[in-house]
Amino acid sequence: MGQFLNNKEPYDKYKTVMNGTFFVDKTEILKELIPALQQEQRFFCITRPRRFGKTVMANMIAAFFEKNSEKSLFEKLAIAQYDQYKEQAGCHDVIYIDFSEMPRECHSYEEYIGRIQDGLVRDINEAYPEIAIDKNEAVWDVLSQVFDKTGHKFIFVMDEWDAVFQMSFVTERDRENYLLFLKLLLKGKSYVELAYMTGVLPIAKYSDGSELNMFLEYNMATRVRFSEYFGFTESEVDRLYQCYLEQTKKPQITRANLREWYDGYHTASGERLYNPRSVVCALTDNQLSNYWVSSGKYDSIFTYISHNVDEIQNDLTLMFAGEKIPTGIQEYAATAPELKTKEEIYSAMVVYGLLTYDNGKVFIPNKELLGSYAAMMKKEQSLGYIYRLANISSQMLQATLAKDTETMTKIIQYAHNTEVPILSYNNETELSAIVNLVYLSARDQYRVEREEKSGKGFVDFIFYPVRYDQDCIILELKVDHSPEDAIAQIKEKDYALQFRGKTAEKNKYTGRILAVGISYNKETKEHDCKVEEI
Repeated sequence: MGQFLNNKEPYDKYKTVMNGTFFVDKTEILKELIPALQQEQRFFCITRPRRFGKTVMANMIAAFFEKNSEKSLFEKLAIAQYDQYKEQAGCHDVIYIDFSEMPRECHSYEEYIGRIQDGLVRDINEAYPEIAIDKNEAVWDVLSQVFDKTGHKFIFVMDEWDAVFQMSFVTERDRENYLLFLKLLLKGKSYVELAYMTGVLPIAKYSDGSELNMFLEYNMATRVRFSEYFGFTESEVDRLYQCYLEQTKKPQITRANLREWYDGYHTASGERLYNPRSVVCALTDNQLSNYWVSSGKYDSIFTYISHNVDEIQNDLTLMFAGEKIPTGIQEYAATAPELKTKEEIYSAMVVYGLLTYDNGKVFIPNKELLGSYAAMMKKEQSLGYIYRLANISSQMLQATLAKDTETMTKIIQYAHNTEVPILSYNNETELSAIVNLVYLSARDQYRVEREEKSGKGFVDFIFYPVRYDQDCIILELKVDHSPEDAIAQIKEKDYALQFRGKTAEKNKYTGRILAVGISYNKETKEHDCKVEEI
């Protein structure tokens, strides 16, 4: 076993994943890679957001192909039914490189790339002792020498190819040298049997295309192929959830919870995907939580929004209210050297999984991400009116619970008159967007649900308390109608049944049920509020 050549770590890591309770078999991707062996189009670059299973898949591919790996690991998986399974499993020299790993106390690109080159030459020398190898030669020359003498070829599996570009010590010249390294290692080399590479950003982000143009790139937003192998599909989550119910003593998560929290990503083929890491963590912990974001610098939402706050803040307000924003983006590769326009910023956010794209619109995919947006709104002062409304939202909640309609009216009027001139308030959608902000703090104590619009044209919010002894809130918005009309609508629709449960059942919620009506008069441009216990 070498450091990079036929390294056993991918096998061990994938075996650990397989042993997990909530394992999903994605080995059928091998049916698409095996036919490419030794073909001209044998270079694949898969780009996906973080935590979408890229490393698991890279480990699986390396574990399957590398020499001396145990075939029994795959005998019960889907790939075992493939007619070339026995012929290909465990029969190849595999060079596996995780580009996110660095030598100890690494302070320069030379030290970083030296670890890879020296390790590869050392591995090859140990694997082919009969060949006189000069340890000072370039690794591509050494590999070419092996091929010339033995005819042996190598499968390259390279994870996080773009990690080097985020390293603080890497200069622009270093980036150019790194691209040249990859080109010299792979392009036009007969010893390359297959090259499979993963990353977050596409090659075009850093390359003009000529260096690595042998790669076929596959992203989630625009390329259909490989889409089902990264992320969990609806049917896969159904199976995992059934397993969860069977093995968990007191299940705390519903199937609807998983869809609400972790679904919402879209592939180019139109299929919806769940964040795989978050689903597995939630089912393992028996708890819904934010498992995906905040895993690194480039998962920070504000990193992107800060490039153009003035143009984006209004879209952000509407997206937070559940709206989808039309965009003119054509290609979802964050290729601009500097992100300035909304299209460039949204492109980057789609690439990193902070927004999703479907049918010409971008939007916040799920509740997991929604929580991160809410935290940002409370923290970043440069967001202007969004920040200010988010930080008075605790007053709005307290005023509502106290039935202090005077304070409620002042806050919502302040939001309209002095803070949100961009909203016309011509429909309930814009009013609901502002209600989202002025009740932002309520999300710390409530699960806030925005109900669907009815044929009568109102927008409805229901606040489900985290603690069952807290007060429940049903909120209706009305434009050019009174708050009394809003409360009458709540009573007519009998929304309180959401909290009272079915007949003969013991009430789960023991606090008050408050009906809240908020109205806006387009002629007078005045708001009015009413709170009534029902």
